[in-house]
Amino acid sequence: MKNYIIFDLEWNQSPEGKESSLENLPFEIIEIGAVKMNADFEIVSQFHCLITPQVYTELHYIISEVTHMEMGKLKAEGKPFVEAVGDFIEWCGENYRFCTWGSMDLMELQRNMEFYGVEIPFERPLYYYDVQKLYGIVKKDGKEKLSLDHAVEELGMEQNRPFHQALDDAYYTGMVLRHMDIRLWEPYVSMDYYWVPETKEEQVILKFPTYSKFVSRTFETKEDALGDKTVADLICPHCRRMLRKKVRWFSLNQKQYFCLGVCPQHGFVRGKIRMKKAENGMIYVVKTMKATDEAGAQVVFRKKEEQRKKRHERSDLKKVKRTLTPPASGIRHQSP
Repeated sequence: MKNYIIFDLEWNQSPEGKESSLENLPFEIIEIGAVKMNADFEIVSQFHCLITPQVYTELHYIISEVTHMEMGKLKAEGKPFVEAVGDFIEWCGENYRFCTWGSMDLMELQRNMEFYGVEIPFERPLYYYDVQKLYGIVKKDGKEKLSLDHAVEELGMEQNRPFHQALDDAYYTGMVLRHMDIRLWEPYVSMDYYWVPETKEEQVILKFPTYSKFVSRTFETKEDALGDKTVADLICPHCRRMLRKKVRWFSLNQKQYFCLGVCPQHGFVRGKIRMKKAENGMIYVVKTMKATDEAGAQVVFRKKEEQRKKRHERSDLKKVKRTLTPPASGIRHQSP
């Protein structure tokens, strides 16, 4: 029987801001809180541990205000990270799936583990449930992302514990999960991107009831990624048919790319590519393919027209600059 490990982290950062942060440790974990729920979503165990920071030994003022944490308490009651995370992994046991509110906690947990030289024992790819995303899918339009306290309030749950403390936020996240019909959210598993594929054989395809997702291997550049056939292909998420593109891949900002195809059986299919940077600095692609209606297709057409206008504006501006820049005369002026 699989358990659900619903956990939350609190972390500190450099009081002097990003410029004084370590690139490989922008956030240092100072608290781990978790609840373990069984298949019936009953809490069967809980975990809590404070951690004494070793890198950022002064609390950032925002962290202090939000968490009401004090450095004195962390030093007096906290454990070293290596010991704390070892206790946490042991407590998790076997045959479980992580659940978090948002995608950052799992990423930062692994980043801290790597920084402190702790072996990461998780499966690759690592699948988990992003309860914030699930709440948006089940209760909203799938796009809106609410804060945990707003979701708790919307569900009319009793708020007898504070927010922004690791164990309490883990508890509330578990209660939100329990309030939703598992038949609606169970198919929508998320993939953690701390590890990403390095070879074609490791590339990942995820299939959901309403869309599919493809996670590519890493590439040196965006151009290399877009030139790869598996990245550029548009596949129907329902019948897996290769589609001819009605609108080829284009971008407005060089980070997101869109295209549009038509499936003879399922109609319009919209493709969306997000360019992401892996931990090693290389580029990988997350491609989403989703069936859409006429209105959704028109959105892609409008984006394409917007791109065309921007391209023409840039071209016209270059022409104006060339007109205003006087050509070199080629005449040499000799010194008297």
